[in-house]
Amino acid sequence: MQQKDVLPMKAETEADKRSAVKPVITGSEAVIRSLIAEGVETIFGYPGGAIMPIYDALYDFQDQVHHILVRHEQGATHAAQGYSRASGKVGVAFATSGPGATNLVTGLADAYMDSTPMVCITGQVAAALLGTDAFQETDVIGITMPITKWNIQVTRQEDIPGAIAKAFYIARSGRPGPVLVDITKNAQVGTFEYEYNKCEFIRSYQPVPELDNEAVTAAAALINSAKKPYIFCGHGVLLSGAENELLSLAEKAQIPVASTLLGLSAVPVDHPLYGGMLGMHGNYAPNMLTCEADLIIAVGMRFDDRVTGDVSTFVKQAKVIHIEIDAAEINKIIPADVAIHADAKEALSALSQLVMPAKHDAWLEEFRFGHKKEYDKVQHRELYPEAGEIKMAETVRLISEKTNGEAILVTDVGQHQMIASRYYRFKNPNTNITSGGMGTMGFSIPAAMGAKMGAPEKEVIAVVGDGCFQMTLQELGTIYQSQIGVKMVILNNNFLGMVRQWQQLFFDKRYSSTEMVNPDFIQIAKGFFIPGKKVTAREDLAAAIDEMLAHNGAYLLEVVVEKEDNVFPMVPAGAPVSTIRLE
Repeated sequence: MQQKDVLPMKAETEADKRSAVKPVITGSEAVIRSLIAEGVETIFGYPGGAIMPIYDALYDFQDQVHHILVRHEQGATHAAQGYSRASGKVGVAFATSGPGATNLVTGLADAYMDSTPMVCITGQVAAALLGTDAFQETDVIGITMPITKWNIQVTRQEDIPGAIAKAFYIARSGRPGPVLVDITKNAQVGTFEYEYNKCEFIRSYQPVPELDNEAVTAAAALINSAKKPYIFCGHGVLLSGAENELLSLAEKAQIPVASTLLGLSAVPVDHPLYGGMLGMHGNYAPNMLTCEADLIIAVGMRFDDRVTGDVSTFVKQAKVIHIEIDAAEINKIIPADVAIHADAKEALSALSQLVMPAKHDAWLEEFRFGHKKEYDKVQHRELYPEAGEIKMAETVRLISEKTNGEAILVTDVGQHQMIASRYYRFKNPNTNITSGGMGTMGFSIPAAMGAKMGAPEKEVIAVVGDGCFQMTLQELGTIYQSQIGVKMVILNNNFLGMVRQWQQLFFDKRYSSTEMVNPDFIQIAKGFFIPGKKVTAREDLAAAIDEMLAHNGAYLLEVVVEKEDNVFPMVPAGAPVSTIRLE
């Protein structure tokens, strides 16, 4: 009798253990549990019919996952981008099917161009309805295939954990990028025995290539024999966390370093070897001296057309070492004399050991001479104007000084982006967040709120133009509801400034559809219960910036700047970088 009593108890205990190991849950709950297993703490999203079961499951995990309700799905993707780039984690966004999913497209394309790890999860109509033009059905897999690193449609609940594990592994490994997981409604509501295993390997996918020591040796030999070596620092340096390795190499051989737009903040602006920003609106010296270097060491950059100008004339006099984790970028635009297909951190560490100490004083002096020429011709009047309307550059200079170059600066696209990139004196890595490859207007406000969620201990400042602000200003509602303490600075010239500059310089001042009749931005912010101030006089600017920075919470500062102020230097589109204009 006693034995009979014991056996059922033992059987129940084993059943309980099996249940604890593999609980029977819905696909929707599996989504949330899988995200938690990947360390996700913040999700940006917007609910709808096809993803409603996932939101219902999310309700029970609010103590573990913080959901930010955006006002537009595009805002969710940009916020996830900002979160990722400020925190170093994978950003996550939710959207429903149909228009919800298609509203993610711009953010996915932006993240794809700028190598930002992000996982977007979309709801989809039931599998039985696929291909029937059901309500809010779109082929989101076909639409997003060219702008994601990987995408998948899940039609069975059993496949959800594996798909999410694979999504995170692909998004964050190698050259990072966005991934989309589309889950049909039947898979969300169906039940199964849940088990989650992180993905650490995919057959035929090698995200981190094996370092070629022969290539490293050949590169070191070129560096050791170079008279005018020159490092191009791209976004890959930041993505790899290779800032220290880059500086070790540069300092050992006294090599000047110039940054691409997305490479900004990898090297402190006040470092004696920092040569400035490359590109169409970059600094005079780093652009001109690409024509003088005898060796280019390009690290984690893809030779974008905004850097090269006329490719047929770009660095033809120099040998080229290209360090790049994505083999597709090597020899795509600029042929490499030595290609190092590797992670930047690993490659630079190995290279530093083989490079001999050197000095290139005369070469570095050429950079200092170029900087002085630009300062005398352009920067002095932009940074320290004595009369006239407020300049964009002096506003950025004051923000930089008052934050000691330590804030996270999130910029939109246009003149204000170039001015902020040129004049904010970045001190720390990953403090420059901008839309590079896509050039997405409307990026900065949602990206800034995501950055603040990803790095709440840091000051986050969005610098935005009046045109860009109006593309995503609805996210002020998100900022207020979620109490996100981001600071926003509108540089208002009542124009689509960059387009107007091109119209002035290349289209005989035919200002076609670029002048803006703007609303009362401060009143709009007030409608979202966000305080703000409008500045029109130079003597009020410094105090207004102080007030903004001292405020505990979100704040909008509108600065009315010179209406037809231009950004110089400038390399005309498609022209050789040697044609860079100072006026």
